[in-house]
Amino acid sequence: MLPAPETMFAARAARFRDLAEDHPLADYLTFLAELSQIQHDIQPSLPAPRPPSTEAMERALDFSMPPLDRARFEPDGAALTTLERLLDKAVAVNMPEPAAAARAKLANDAEARRTALVQALEGAPGVETLASHVFAAAALQVHFARVAAGLDAERLSPVGTGACPACGGPPVASLVVGWTAAHGARFVSCALCATLWNHVRVKCVACDSTAGIAYRELAPEEDGAEPKATRGLRAKEQAEARAPVRAETCDSCKTYVKIMHQHVVPDVDPVADDVATLGLDLKLREEGWARAAFNPYLLGY
Repeated sequence: MLPAPETMFAARAARFRDLAEDHPLADYLTFLAELSQIQHDIQPSLPAPRPPSTEAMERALDFSMPPLDRARFEPDGAALTTLERLLDKAVAVNMPEPAAAARAKLANDAEARRTALVQALEGAPGVETLASHVFAAAALQVHFARVAAGLDAERLSPVGTGACPACGGPPVASLVVGWTAAHGARFVSCALCATLWNHVRVKCVACDSTAGIAYRELAPEEDGAEPKATRGLRAKEQAEARAPVRAETCDSCKTYVKIMHQHVVPDVDPVADDVATLGLDLKLREEGWARAAFNPYLLGY
């Protein structure tokens, strides 16, 4: 399923705001809510992104490769303008001094903006560029979602385990959806372009193993979240509503990817709820599990 950039960032901003209430990470979640709102607000003024050429598209599809080639990404006018507009609007956002300094530096240096976009796509910033990475990654989310939205969904095909069929990127989380035509089905969400692809439940997103799959969760008091109303739900749905985000662990590859029960809590967002359940990541890391998902807003943890 292709992304809907014209609505997804506004919905994400609302989810971040909701999650920020009485949360230990309230300041950071509020900052990300404002950043997500900016991602939504700047889109009408952006130039149209450049789609892949017909030749490149056909070659990728013929060889089961993602049509959006991350390895060959070169910031074009649309990508650069996206970051520039995002930085301009972010000047009004309340943020820590290191983030404000990084925003100002990028806003005043065109070459730094280009470099930041390329480095953010590589996904492994150094400590000194971590603040800049957040802004560049936010711009890339908008840019790649807009490009992916123009693809032909029916022609996309699997390109590898745990890889987005549109851009080849890693997952941020998986969602059990409540759509009328696919109620209870699971889709994996791309961390970059937000394309969704179907993945069988009780099967590792990282290695495709079905052996040794288990689910871990935090009690509400462990992650600062308040229990959701569960009246009228069946017992299984009540449990999923109380803990809509769980970690699916795999004994075969010793990794985990979060699974989110969007069919019970419709507002769940793969990026926002991943950040808000950082406590689950910290707990699993202490137990020796490796995270197989990627979220540009969690690289400092």
